[in-house]
Amino acid sequence: MKDVIYVTGHKNPDTDSICSALAYAEFKNRIGSTTAIPIRLGEVSRETQFALDYFGADAPELMPTLKCSVADLDFDNTAPISSEISLKMAWSIMKKYNVKTLPIVDDDGKLKGIASVSNLTSTYMDIWDNNILAKSNTKIENIIDTLAAKTVYLSENDPKFPGKILVVAMQPSSAEEHIEEGDIVICGDRKDAQTTIIDSKASLMIVAGNHTVSDEILKKAKESKISIISTPYDSFTASRLIVQSIPIGYVMQSKDIVYFRTSDLVEDIKDVMLKTRYRSYPVIDADEKVVGSISRYHLISQHKKKVILVDHNEMSQAIDGLEDAQILEIIDHHRIGGMQTGNPIYFRNQPVGCSSTIIASIFFENGIRPSKKAAGLMASAIISDTLLFKSPTTTPVDKEILKRLCEIANIDAEKYASEMFKAGTSLDGKTVEEIFNQDYKIFKISGKKVGVSQVSTMDLEGFEKYRKEMFEYMNKKADEEQFDILLLLLTDILKEASLALVAGGHKDIVAKTFGVVLKEDSAYLPGVLSRKKQVIPPLTSTIEALNEK
Repeated sequence: MKDVIYVTGHKNPDTDSICSALAYAEFKNRIGSTTAIPIRLGEVSRETQFALDYFGADAPELMPTLKCSVADLDFDNTAPISSEISLKMAWSIMKKYNVKTLPIVDDDGKLKGIASVSNLTSTYMDIWDNNILAKSNTKIENIIDTLAAKTVYLSENDPKFPGKILVVAMQPSSAEEHIEEGDIVICGDRKDAQTTIIDSKASLMIVAGNHTVSDEILKKAKESKISIISTPYDSFTASRLIVQSIPIGYVMQSKDIVYFRTSDLVEDIKDVMLKTRYRSYPVIDADEKVVGSISRYHLISQHKKKVILVDHNEMSQAIDGLEDAQILEIIDHHRIGGMQTGNPIYFRNQPVGCSSTIIASIFFENGIRPSKKAAGLMASAIISDTLLFKSPTTTPVDKEILKRLCEIANIDAEKYASEMFKAGTSLDGKTVEEIFNQDYKIFKISGKKVGVSQVSTMDLEGFEKYRKEMFEYMNKKADEEQFDILLLLLTDILKEASLALVAGGHKDIVAKTFGVVLKEDSAYLPGVLSRKKQVIPPLTSTIEALNEK
């Protein structure tokens, strides 16, 4: 398992979620030895993208789950082999790396087959016959390598060996009856036997015992275009070894290959391994290229991913697969939502307007000055979450921290906020689904399922063209996902008010909470800017009061 720490905000990330992850990852990387990687759980909003572009930052990597994948495991990265190499070389590689199987690839590195010890054994014991070199189209390079031979003469650059394998251990007159054109013949240093081999038009003569060939025999072989090599092995050993020169591609398994992708989840491949029970399996990447092999051992040795949560502490808002990970820290400014951990952790929760306020405080408390980029991103998050101090969630701490960050980032808060809000609140070109989900959170409140989306805009009138389609989307979502309350807040930062659109089976709770009459399932809420402080707490109070009756 790669030893890294992932820093993540919540689903449907807002500016604070993205910027807090980036900034806190910078802090952890500056104080620790373990690499911290910021990640995100959704697409970046226009407002957030403006901040990233302004300060030259890249968006965190999109990682929708923390469940362990094959890519997270330290699988064997033994280089795959070519189908052209000999059985002997394949066996040597297996012994060198202490593996039982090897993936075989084509010229582009893509999976072509599998070679295993059983492939080699069965070939040597069962398939071996006199015509195996011809059937497998074995190349001279493999034969020379397998027999540790020297080239005496090659009839052409890539000679072919269409015949059977013979060992001449008889009188030349008898040998002549057995040798056919194209045969591969192993012999000793008898000149008369060598002459018979050449006269019979064998394709290859293998001289055992490292014996030399006379000039007369060499001349005769060249005239007849018969290749000659010399091996240090005796005739018996050479006849046993030569079968190991056939290419591994001849015996490899090429059908019904079970392999895994680096993106496959470990929980999914376990079942496949139980059903197939091979010793190891090839691993391929997104480009379909083989990158290694994996076995059951690698699954046993896996460890949990390490994660730090910022700007949330509720499972409904957290990354999928969090239950399989190890939570190290939580940095948040929302209500405590009942998340449980297996071990004690560092949990910092403060009633301030923004998570980045807390993270910037951590920088300063440790005597560390954030980079200009990190300072700018945290300033953007504070401006966004507090609506430049118009939100009731704003605290004196937010104001003091923003002032210090703006000095480091060299920006004017009001001027920058105007540019960022203008870039972020435009709804043009967006679908109702994109509008609703750009800052959307789910809450469990006393048995009720509540979804609240908040969209900041400077043009409430311009939303009217989306109203009908938005209600259709919200009513369908509430019905299919069984929401008791589904609420969309269109917040006008300048007018300091929100337009609320309501769907779900308990719209009356929204009307009761805010003391309004819903007209066409919507209401104008003056002074309501904060979901965290002005929406969720009063909704919770109303629902709990109704449950007590």
